[in-house]
Amino acid sequence: MMNKMILANLAHRPLRSCISIVAIGLEVTMILLIVGLSVGMLNDARKRQAGIGADIIVLPPASSAIVGVTGAPAPIKIADIIRKLPHVTVVAPVVMQINTAGAIEIINGIDLTNYDALTGGFRYLEGGPFESPTDALVDDIFARSHHVKIGQEIEILNHEFRVSGIVEHGKGARKFVPIKTLQDMIGAQGKASAFYVKLDDPSNVRLVVDEIKDVPGMESYVVRSMNDYLSTMTPANTPGLSSFIRVVIGISVIIGFMVIFQAMYTAVMERTREIGILKSLGASKLYIVNVIFRETILLALGGIVTGIIFSELMRQFVLLHFWPLLEIDINLKWLINATIIAIVGALVGAIYPAFKAARKDPIEALAYE
Repeated sequence: MMNKMILANLAHRPLRSCISIVAIGLEVTMILLIVGLSVGMLNDARKRQAGIGADIIVLPPASSAIVGVTGAPAPIKIADIIRKLPHVTVVAPVVMQINTAGAIEIINGIDLTNYDALTGGFRYLEGGPFESPTDALVDDIFARSHHVKIGQEIEILNHEFRVSGIVEHGKGARKFVPIKTLQDMIGAQGKASAFYVKLDDPSNVRLVVDEIKDVPGMESYVVRSMNDYLSTMTPANTPGLSSFIRVVIGISVIIGFMVIFQAMYTAVMERTREIGILKSLGASKLYIVNVIFRETILLALGGIVTGIIFSELMRQFVLLHFWPLLEIDINLKWLINATIIAIVGALVGAIYPAFKAARKDPIEALAYE
């Protein structure tokens, strides 16, 4: 009986019910898309780093957890020192530079011989290796999203490069240029951003990590196994990302709280006589609170479903259509989190209206016009 009355109340005021549902849906959409985008891009970067195939990564002192942010401050001669250590089979120095023209991306400057030995070699879908200092390789995802063809000129860091090859994605960056070319472009001759190390046996990782740290002058370098390094690529370890996610969630909760508070408070004021009738028939304060909370939960559930559907539509038909390089990870964990956040926020917004309704005097409520 109570549920029928609640549904009738919501149906009697369809516009306000729809506005409340859409507002909660917006709250859920903000959480899912923004968190999904942040986590998705981080997961994509982690997968591409894992695809390089290294066992150890060596970074300059005080390097950021985000590959490419630190520029190229390490002497490239370090690669020769590391190569002489036991169990080391390949050392590939890489220069990384962030490109902020358009979408933020990291350009890799590589020595193709060393990089191929490290990764097992690029799989060329079209074209082939560098033929000149102004050649570039791009991965298939970038090529498909930007309609890039072999021989086409593309701009990288305000310089023109000819696409010599399109390679399968998943081995570091999406764009690769010769290492010496990138060194000259950013004024980092003889420098590198990172050194990827491959061993004869992955079981020797701990031994080689310690050996590299024992090399005179390299005590302050960041030397980690790739497994350890990849495990740090999480929102909690990415500078500012956790705070950003908390801010987004906070703004979303405020939106949901305000809308539910306004909707429920207005509903209580409009239904003063109805509440008086219920109380005159013996309805307890708990019963009135229960009615308001059930109505709130129904609105919240409608908003959650709306938000999930809208998030998926936005992801498929807007974001990935216009920005196909984006990775948006809408996973079960954040679906559950967004559901809990939306319900809790809505119930908090309904607390005051619910208890205001429960405290109404039945005689005054019946006399209310």
